Amino acid sequence: MMIAVIDYKAGNLTSVKRALDFLGQKSCITDDYSIIMEAERIIFPGVGAAGRAMADLKSRKIDRALINYFESRKPILGICLGTQVIMETSRENNTRCLGFIRGEVLRFSEDLSDGHGSKLKVPHMGWNSVNIKRKHSLFNGVDPDAEFYFVHSYYPVPELRSSILGETDYGIRFASVLVSNNLV
Repeated sequence: MMIAVIDYKAGNLTSVKRALDFLGQKSCITDDYSIIMEAERIIFPGVGAAGRAMADLKSRKIDRALINYFESRKPILGICLGTQVIMETSRENNTRCLGFIRGEVLRFSEDLSDGHGSKLKVPHMGWNSVNIKRKHSLFNGVDPDAEFYFVHSYYPVPELRSSILGETDYGIRFASVLVSNNLV
């Protein structure tokens, strides 16, 4: 089984590849359409801004590969920026995105505060929990009290609650894990 890690010049690819190597999973970092389409699974990571990411995806024609892959119903895992650009639009750079999940991406308010009135910093950075909304294989073997590392100023707001697999609290409750058919 080959996992394609999508290369669109948006960061953390080597970290993903190293994690897959550690787990004994055969993978490659690629921007090649045919390799992407032949992969049994893809991971779509990323760090950066939505506008630049979408411009890079389009200029390299990777947007087309992602759309066709999504339609093939083979498994896709989006991480960080890869979660933002699967939505229809992002307020970051007022960007039209891939639209795999209906909804938009909003920016955390600058006056965000915790439940005790203390101001929270934006970006949200650090360890936080995810409240899993329903059973999914992604979380098999993951302790329900596990924490995940976050670094973001934007969060997805899907149109359909059924698209939300997990939520996180950071001044507001936001969707931190999305799901749509073959996409998580």
